[in-house]
Amino acid sequence: MPEGDVVWAAAKRLHAALAGRVLTRSDFRVPRYATTDLTGRSVIDTISRGKHLLTRVEGDITVHTHLRMEGAWRIRRAGPPPPRDHRLRLILANAEWQALGYSLGVVEVVRTSREDRVVGHLGPDLLGPDWDPAEAVRRLRERPEQAIGEALLDQTRLAGIGNLYKAEVLFLRGVDPWCPVGEVSDLERLVELAQRLLDANKDHLDQITTGERRPGAQHWVYGRAGRPCRRCGRPIRRADQGDRPEERITYWCPSCQPRRATPS
Repeated sequence: MPEGDVVWAAAKRLHAALAGRVLTRSDFRVPRYATTDLTGRSVIDTISRGKHLLTRVEGDITVHTHLRMEGAWRIRRAGPPPPRDHRLRLILANAEWQALGYSLGVVEVVRTSREDRVVGHLGPDLLGPDWDPAEAVRRLRERPEQAIGEALLDQTRLAGIGNLYKAEVLFLRGVDPWCPVGEVSDLERLVELAQRLLDANKDHLDQITTGERRPGAQHWVYGRAGRPCRRCGRPIRRADQGDRPEERITYWCPSCQPRRATPS
């Protein structure tokens, strides 16, 4: 699933292509909104909220989309409609650009004045203008018994972290993914690092946590199961963490992140 920095970049591209321009085409290829027509209306802006995208249109209208696992927005010059493609779920176009939403996990239209209905449950947004690290830490501490590797993925605690940044942040802070939140000694520094990593990568195609841009050298532990740790040389481990259907693969170094609990 795309992480918060990828969604932030998608919002930036959508905003540049659509904001301040009148829609000449809106094509919702989802049954519930198949008859919805926004042509003739101006787009006000597009923002990200965690992993959610909100495109606001005049008339108290917001198009809410979520990429889920495979979704993507592609921006193209205005022209003929793209060929029929079962993955294409939404087209928003103006005289200059067309935004094509492929394999979007969520497509819905809500009142802008009621956006809280779809994003109000989220915790502080790591890339939002109202980012509040103290509030994020407070929310994490509400469930002290929860494993930190699961807590960081809970978007109601803080919004924007995905599996990649979870693994990398925990490695860099030397924290076992199964350590209960209540036993993490410095949540403030952990949350601060997560925000800095997302912010550093939001304008780049690659998500780099090591400072190395070379392919294969960009991450510390994520996606490196069985390969030697860049710090100690021991093999990186991987295991499922969390309850179904929310379980995700976790990567960690057993030496640099001493285990406090055995994964079930």
